[in-house]
Amino acid sequence: MATHESPDTADPRIPAPAAAIVDLLNSRPHATPALPDTLDDPGQAGAILSPFDPTAQDAPAPGRLERVRAVRDHLSAVLAADTPEQTAQAWTMVAEQGNDLTFRQTFTPAGQPQLRQVSGDPIVGEILRTVADLVTASTWSRLRICGNEMCSRVFYDTTRSRTQRWHSYEMCGNRTNVAAYRARARGARNSDE
Repeated sequence: MATHESPDTADPRIPAPAAAIVDLLNSRPHATPALPDTLDDPGQAGAILSPFDPTAQDAPAPGRLERVRAVRDHLSAVLAADTPEQTAQAWTMVAEQGNDLTFRQTFTPAGQPQLRQVSGDPIVGEILRTVADLVTASTWSRLRICGNEMCSRVFYDTTRSRTQRWHSYEMCGNRTNVAAYRARARGARNSDE
């Protein structure tokens, strides 16, 4: 299986489950010009999905991969939602992807509760369980879509204030700020004429 390490998720401040979800969400076609769906490449798909099914040697079969894409798209819609209604609708779609999954509440030897999947697609189940864990740990809100519309890369906000706008200031933030400055300067010149 190919190894896969995203530069954004190699940061040691990013919890491994969050990094796995960020990698999954960034596998979608995004940016301008659009990057390809990396789940189309079996080696990359296997690497991206390995945190959710470490026993898998290859990418899932096409039917299962379509289900993973649907979950990925609904999770992306949660992050992209602008209104509470859009957010609620996107979460409903995420939940519907888990309708055929069954989990059982168990306890670790230390007495910590945990959910163990007992039926349904193991990859989809692990993706949804990981998202549920991120929500429960209040870290889901750190996942964001880059404020540069030409990028739209998902990233994990590591700032204390949780106000990071761009996946990379050098790549997207600086470009956005320079473009905004130039637009303001053009506007000021035009209004002086």
